[in-house]
Amino acid sequence: MKFTRNDSLSTIENTKEWDIAIIGGGATGLGIAVDAASRGYKTLLIEKHDFAKGTSSKSTKLVHGGVRYLANGDVKLVISALKERGLIFKNAPHVSFVQGFVIPSYNIFSKYKFLIGLKLYDWLAGRLRIGKSTLLSKKEVINKLPKVNQKNLIGGIQYFDGQFDDARLALNLGQTACEHGATILNYAEVTGILKNGEGKVEGIEFVDRDTNKKYTVKAKAVINATGIFVDDILKLDTATHKNLVRPSQGTHIVIDKKFLGKEDALMIPETSDGRVLFGVPWHDKVLLGTTDTPLNEHKIEPRPLEEEIEFILNTAADYLENPPTRKDVLSVFAGLRPLAAPKDNDGNSTKEISRDHKLIKSDSDLITITGGKWTTYRKMAEETVDMAIAVGKLIPKDCKTPHLPIHGYSTEKRAGHWQVYGSDAEKIQALVKENPSLGNKLHPDFEFIEAEVIWSCRNEMIYNVEDFLARRVRFLLLDAKASLQAAPRVAQLMAQELGKDQAWIDAQLESYKNLVANYTL
Repeated sequence: MKFTRNDSLSTIENTKEWDIAIIGGGATGLGIAVDAASRGYKTLLIEKHDFAKGTSSKSTKLVHGGVRYLANGDVKLVISALKERGLIFKNAPHVSFVQGFVIPSYNIFSKYKFLIGLKLYDWLAGRLRIGKSTLLSKKEVINKLPKVNQKNLIGGIQYFDGQFDDARLALNLGQTACEHGATILNYAEVTGILKNGEGKVEGIEFVDRDTNKKYTVKAKAVINATGIFVDDILKLDTATHKNLVRPSQGTHIVIDKKFLGKEDALMIPETSDGRVLFGVPWHDKVLLGTTDTPLNEHKIEPRPLEEEIEFILNTAADYLENPPTRKDVLSVFAGLRPLAAPKDNDGNSTKEISRDHKLIKSDSDLITITGGKWTTYRKMAEETVDMAIAVGKLIPKDCKTPHLPIHGYSTEKRAGHWQVYGSDAEKIQALVKENPSLGNKLHPDFEFIEAEVIWSCRNEMIYNVEDFLARRVRFLLLDAKASLQAAPRVAQLMAQELGKDQAWIDAQLESYKNLVANYTL
C-alpha cells in the first residue's frame, strides 16, 4: 500500500474490523503502529492534524538519557533511555547522530561535580555507550567553543549524547508501519468512542477533515496516544473524567551558527532557576533551549512567552562572548509536554515531576499512554501493545522493534540536509534527472529543491503547505521569514501535483503567513 491519504481511506472503507486502533500520530502513536504492525496485527492509526504536528516536532532534537534526570535521582528512567538511544542509532542511523557537548566550567567544584555525574552517565549506558566523558583545559574548551565567554573560564567537560530530526523520524515511523501493513491517516479527527452493551470499547468514530465524511470502525483494542490531548479523548470515554495531564511549555530559539562556533554543542547544567539549557548545532543553525513553563491550557500551536524568550537570551548572554539579541532570532517555537497533573499543593514546579510514561487502562478498556520522552518511544510502544494484546484478547506475538530498521535506513553519509532522507535521497535526486527544472532551489539561501515537494506529495502524505515547510523539511524552524518567501512556489507545485485550484493556493498562503507570525519576533 502506498503512503497516501487516498490509499488509507480506501483500505479503511474495505476493512470490517481492526486488531488495534490508535488515536494520535505523534512519536508515541506512530511507534505503537510500528510495533503492532510488525508483530502482524491489523493496525489503524488516526491523526487529527499532521504527523508530529504538536510536541513531537518541537523537541530540543536530542536523543538522550537525560543528564538532568540523573541529577534528580531518576536512575531507572536514565538507564532505559540510554538503552533506547542506542537502539535508535542502530535502527535509524540516517536521522540520528552522535553529538559532542561541552560544559564550560567557571569554578573547580562544579567542574569535578559534573565530571563525576557524567562518568556515571557513561557507565549506565553500558555497551551502548557512544563516547567517553573527559576533562578539558581552558584552551581545549575555547578550541571546541570559540565563542564561549572566557572570563573566569578554567576549563570544562566534554561528553557525548545523541541528536536527531524529530519530525523526519516521526514520518519514517509512519512509513515503516505502512510497509508492515498498518493503515495510517492524517487530518482525520476522532469524534467518538464506540462501546458495546457492557460499556466496553469496541471501536472509534472519526471524520475525514478533507471531505467531512464520517467513518465508524470496529477494533478489538483502542489506544489513546494523543500526548497533551489525552484528556480530550478520555472525556469522550467518560464525561466526568478529571484531567490526567497538565502541559509544560518548552520554548526554543534558532540563531545563526556563528554564535556558537564549531560542531560541538553547549550544555549549561544549572541556569538561574536550576534547569538545563542547550545550544545545539542543528541543520547548519543553532538551537537554544529549552524552557519549562507550566500552563493551564493546551493548544496545537502554542505561542512562546516573552519571559521564556528573555530567559533563553539572558542565559546565553552569560556564556557566549557575542550573544544573540532579539534581532538575531531566525525562528522561535514552543512545544507542550504532557506532565502528570499536579496535586493541589504542588504549585507550579515541573522540574521534579518524572518524565517517565504512564500506561493506563480505563474501566471501558480504553488504553491510554502518556508522558515519557522521544528517546523512549519504542519501549513505550512495546509496553502499550503488550497491554493491547491482553485487552483485545489477541494472539500473543513477540515484539520485533529492538532490531527493526526504520524507513530510510542507511549508514551512508550524505551532504547537508540530504542525510535525513536516508535511502530516499537518491530517489528524489532521480526526479531531477527526469526533469532538470525540479533541481531549482526553493530559496536562494537554502538547499531545498522543488523535487522534494513533488516527492513529498507522492510519498510523504502532505496535505498543506505547512506540512512540507514545517515538518518534511524543517524550513519554518530554521528561518521562518525565509520559509514564507518559498511558500508560493511550494503551493504551486503542490497544487499541480494534488489537483488543487488557485483558491486553494490563496487559502494555503494566507494560512501559512498567519502561522509564520507565531514563529517570528
